[in-house]
Amino acid sequence: MKKWFSRVLFVSLSLLLVFVFSGCTARPNASAGKSVLKLNNGSEPTTFNPAVAFDSYSLNPLNNLLEGLTRLDKTNNPKPAMAQSWTVSKDQKTYTFHIRQDAKWTNGDPVTAGDFVYSWKQLLNPKTASPAAFLGYLIQGAEAYNAGKGPASGMMVTAAGSKTLVVKLKAAQSYFTNLISNPAFFPVDAKVAQKNPKWFANAKTFVGNGPYKLTSWKHNASMVFTKNNTYWDSKSVKLDQIDWAMVNNPDTEYQMYKSGQLDSSGVPADLSTKLFQSGKVKVAPQGGTFFISMNVKKAPFQNINIRKAFAYAVDNKQITDYVLKQKNVPAYGFVSPGFKDPSGQDFRAHNGDLYKYDPTLAKSLLKKGMKEAGYKTLPKITLTYSTDPQNQAVCEAIQAMLKKNLGVSVGLANMEWNVYQSQQKAGKFQLSKGSFLADFADPIDYLLNFQTGNQMNSMQWSNKQYDQLTKEASTEANNTKRYNAMYQAEKLLINQMPLFPVYFYNQAYLLNPKVSGIVYHPVGYMELKWAAKAK
Repeated sequence: MKKWFSRVLFVSLSLLLVFVFSGCTARPNASAGKSVLKLNNGSEPTTFNPAVAFDSYSLNPLNNLLEGLTRLDKTNNPKPAMAQSWTVSKDQKTYTFHIRQDAKWTNGDPVTAGDFVYSWKQLLNPKTASPAAFLGYLIQGAEAYNAGKGPASGMMVTAAGSKTLVVKLKAAQSYFTNLISNPAFFPVDAKVAQKNPKWFANAKTFVGNGPYKLTSWKHNASMVFTKNNTYWDSKSVKLDQIDWAMVNNPDTEYQMYKSGQLDSSGVPADLSTKLFQSGKVKVAPQGGTFFISMNVKKAPFQNINIRKAFAYAVDNKQITDYVLKQKNVPAYGFVSPGFKDPSGQDFRAHNGDLYKYDPTLAKSLLKKGMKEAGYKTLPKITLTYSTDPQNQAVCEAIQAMLKKNLGVSVGLANMEWNVYQSQQKAGKFQLSKGSFLADFADPIDYLLNFQTGNQMNSMQWSNKQYDQLTKEASTEANNTKRYNAMYQAEKLLINQMPLFPVYFYNQAYLLNPKVSGIVYHPVGYMELKWAAKAK
């Protein structure tokens, strides 16, 4: 998943871009008297089809247009949403959800159990090629269906009447109600989707069931959300409107915030120290990891010692302290802090740092790896990243460290996010920037990404022991055993080093003092249902 960052640009250019943006989007008196929140989405959403969307550009806004059976509350716990209630069988494998009688789509259609059956089977349909399909594998028959080894009817999601949904799991999983708050499990209006497969592509045809409705969508420019008065809990929605910009330059974003054109902004790196000292910066936790992917099917990264040399040569603390300057924590394991095992210990604290910055060892490993692989000189190496100022700054720092500590010259290449995402999934890159934001509150979400064949596995890595450990952790009902399997899996991942972590994400931002009630879930997406803005 994707997140945007900041770098230094000339203020004059930023101001010019602000002027151009405001001139293009101004709507005189369009929101007079209304409570309007002004946010920046950073870029055009990849898609508003919940079965396919898998990046924050899409999922932050989509989280406020649609709603699943459960919704995370202000304390990050799953609560009844489209499902008014549910019961669970004694073996904890069968869930029966009762959908609200007053749940409606924005076109007036009732939200039905059939809508969920249709949507969840679209998520797992192999023809959909959803990057999030693996999230549904804990449902009986889902993995077989997604792999083309079983029928759609074998996936145990069924409608027992128009308002009753029955779901059978392969094994009891305590995180299931949290998982289904994820946008991958959002319903779609089956009648609309069957009639128009591109229903999600523009505002005129988009049909939602969440706190807001999509009123306007000027692609690559802006979006407007308005309060959805047919939403079952519309009384909790305080905003009349949300105006979304799509500006991917952090300095421009900040200038727009300063001029009142935005109510929130990231923290530009060049102003970070000053703004943090002023006490104006808010920092919220976020489950996720920035990492570098090394494609094990492309030279020279077939060799484990060369991979390890690259990892040990990068000083993550230098990057967090002097490049990012956002109070991020350097990462020497893949799973971020914030997940407690059954004993109450944090996952990250238990597994600790699984490697460390060591340029002397890095040189030794490189020499050993080159000898093993038969290299007198390394082949040309290019580090590819998605176009973004912060990505560029971090990759330039890594480039400099590899030159200084290993004597290796690494080229840099960048491309726009949508193209980058598709090419990375296809395994086209040799060395590339990776980004993961957690989908639900359990460490298994991090680790499933690197099973053989997973779309997040851009390093093309495959390890039978790892696959078995993560499979056990996905199906084991005993939480102590689950965590033991996950601890082993993470250690194996870092020991094999098809990737190396750089830092754990957080959410550092500036916010208009008149704005309140925005929930920044550490695992989940921006929640605007309870947002308000004083006039």
